Amino acid sequence: MSQLITISVMQTVVLKVAMSCEGCVGAVKRVLSKMEGVESFDIDLDQQKVTVKGNIQPDAVLQTVSKTGKKTEFWPTETAQSS
Repeated sequence: MSQLITISVMQTVVLKVAMSCEGCVGAVKRVLSKMEGVESFDIDLDQQKVTVKGNIQPDAVLQTVSKTGKKTEFWPTETAQSS
């Protein structure tokens, strides 16, 4: 008898989202609160930064937040900026 074992891996996904007001923040909060696997999220309007934690896939989080109509991309990593 074989069983499918799902291993939950906590991941942190950081996105840069073009948000200009509290309405934008509300839209992002709405889609993230409905997303399966999301444990918590933090939205920083000043930095236009969204940090999502949970048993999630980075691409799925990006697609979900993109549905708000806001320009969404992965946060640039520190290593990409060093030269």
